[in-house]
Amino acid sequence: MFKKTILENSLRLITFPMKNTQALTLLILIGTGSKYERKEINGVSHFLEHMAFKGTKKRPETLDIAKELDRVGGLYNAFTDKELTGFWVKVDSKHFDLALDVLSDIIFNSLFLEKEIEKEKKVIVEEINMIKDNPQVHVLNLWEKLLYGDQPAGWLISGEKETVKNISRKDILDYFKNQFVAENVVISLAGNFEEKEITPKIKKFFGKFKKAKPFYKKPVIEIQKSPQTLINFKETDQTHLVFGVRTFDLFRKERYPLAVISTILGGIMSSRLFIKIRGKRGLAYYIRSFPEHYTDSGYLVTQAGLNNQRVDEAIKIILNEYQNLKLKKIPKVELEKAKENIKGHLFLSLETSDSWASYLGIQEILRKEILMPEEESKRIDNVSQDDILKVAREIFQSKKLNLTLIGPFKEKEKFEKILKL
Repeated sequence: MFKKTILENSLRLITFPMKNTQALTLLILIGTGSKYERKEINGVSHFLEHMAFKGTKKRPETLDIAKELDRVGGLYNAFTDKELTGFWVKVDSKHFDLALDVLSDIIFNSLFLEKEIEKEKKVIVEEINMIKDNPQVHVLNLWEKLLYGDQPAGWLISGEKETVKNISRKDILDYFKNQFVAENVVISLAGNFEEKEITPKIKKFFGKFKKAKPFYKKPVIEIQKSPQTLINFKETDQTHLVFGVRTFDLFRKERYPLAVISTILGGIMSSRLFIKIRGKRGLAYYIRSFPEHYTDSGYLVTQAGLNNQRVDEAIKIILNEYQNLKLKKIPKVELEKAKENIKGHLFLSLETSDSWASYLGIQEILRKEILMPEEESKRIDNVSQDDILKVAREIFQSKKLNLTLIGPFKEKEKFEKILKL
C-alpha cells in the first residue's frame, strides 16, 4: 500500500515500498506543462526540462551529470506534457542518496547559461523538425490543434520554432520561479527502501521548494456545432488519420465505460476495427483506438495509417462501428473480454518500480486522489451494457466528430460529406 505524506511546506510525498526488487525509482512531478504557457513563450516548459541537464553549480557540464548516474548503471530522463513535467532516476536501491543528490541538484542549481540556452534552441528546433517529419506522431498534434485551436490546449508541447528561438533566459527563470513551488510538486518514490528513512532524506534534499501559489492554467474552451476536418497535404505513401469525438475529462465516472468502448473498437488485435480494417480488408498496418483525459477536457480517437486510395472506405467503416455502439447493446461475451483485457493490462503494466512511481504520482499530481489497481478494476467490472449504450449515445454524434489527415489530399470536401452519424 502507498503512503502519502504532506510536508510543512505543502510538498506531497508518495511512497510505495517494494520488497521483491532491488531497484528504486525517484520521480519528481510538477503540475505544469504547455497548457500553463502564454503564446509568446509557448515551449518554455519543454525548454526548461531540456536545460535541467545542461549543468549545475556542483556539476557544471552535461557530462558531469550523466557520468555520475552512468557509473552506477542508473536510468534517468525527464518529460513534458500538457499538464505536467517530470524528472526521474531509477537506480539500485543502495544508490538512493546519489539519486536524491543528482535530482535535487538539477532542479535547484541548474545554471541556465546563455551559451547553453542558445545551443539548446538548435536542438529543440531539430526535435520539432523530426516531429513534423513523422506523420504518425504529428497527426495527433494536428488533432489537438483542430479540437482546441489557438489556446494552450491546441499548441505544441515543444512550441513552434519561432517561439522557441525567442525564449530568453529570463523567461525560463521566471517560469521556474512561478511553477516550481512546493504546492505544485509531488515526489513519488517506489522500490526497495526503508519507509522510516525516507521523509528525513526528502526534507534534506527537497526542502528548498518554496511555499507559494503557482500560476494556474486557463480552462479549455470547447465550442463545436458541426463536424470539423483538418487536412495537412503531404506527399506520403500512406495516409495517417486521427478520427474521433470529444468526450470527458479526468474526473468523470464515464471514463470507465469509455475505456471499454475504446478497447472494443480498436484497443486489441481482436477488436472490431482491427479485424475489419486490417484483418479483412488489408487497408492498414496499424490501427488503434484510445481515450485521452485531461483535467478539463477529453477525447476518444481512432488512429490509422491507411492505403491512400481507400481512406474514405476506412472512414465509413469507423463511422459504422461508432454508429453500431449507439444503436444496440454489445454482446456480454464481448463486454467481458474487453473488461478482462483492461484489467490484465493494468496489472501487467505495474511490475516495476518506475511504473508504480508513475502510476501513483501522476494520479496525485493531476487528480489529487489515488486509486489502487484493485479499485480501478472494480470500477471496470461495474461497467454494464447499458452504461456502454448510454455513453455511446452521448459521444457519437455528428456535431462532435473530428477528422485530421496527413496525406496527398488538398480538398477536404469529399471527407466532410461522409462525416455523419
